[in-house]
Amino acid sequence: MLAAAPGHGAGSAPAGGEAGAARGEFLREVEGMMPNLRRYARSLARDADEADDVVQDALVAALDKIHQFEPGTNLRAWLFTITRNTFITHRRRRRIRTHLPLDDETLDLQAPPAQEARIAQSHLAAAYERLPRPQREVLALVVFESMSYEQAAAILAVAVGTVRSRLSRARAGLRAAIG
Repeated sequence: MLAAAPGHGAGSAPAGGEAGAARGEFLREVEGMMPNLRRYARSLARDADEADDVVQDALVAALDKIHQFEPGTNLRAWLFTITRNTFITHRRRRRIRTHLPLDDETLDLQAPPAQEARIAQSHLAAAYERLPRPQREVLALVVFESMSYEQAAAILAVAVGTVRSRLSRARAGLRAAIG
């Protein structure tokens, strides 16, 4: 997917010499982070199709702004920030219409499995979905993506204390919801 978009942004100079090698390395690093970006987008969007759209648009935006990335800085944080901002933009555009995703889980009318672990997992997933978006964002970055509080704060553009507070409230909310 990334190699198909070489004509984007100021970084679209012919891929030759040192600049071409640097761009190739950049693209390899971005490609390696795609599963993490998808997981993060899915935790925000709660819909696989929307999350994939968010990641695709975020990657296009990153390629368009490749000239703004400063080598030696945190590429992961830069991409997660672009992904979060892209998600927010998508949501602002969608406010006018409502959307009920119809996927296999929505249409599954059978009784849930009887295994205790599966039931506990579904209770945890439901409790996670009920958390406010700011708490889900922090939980996704710190717990699922193993980012430091400082990295999460930079991505979310909030103070480290706010990250700690949101994470504490998210964990408390999950504990209360699952007993």
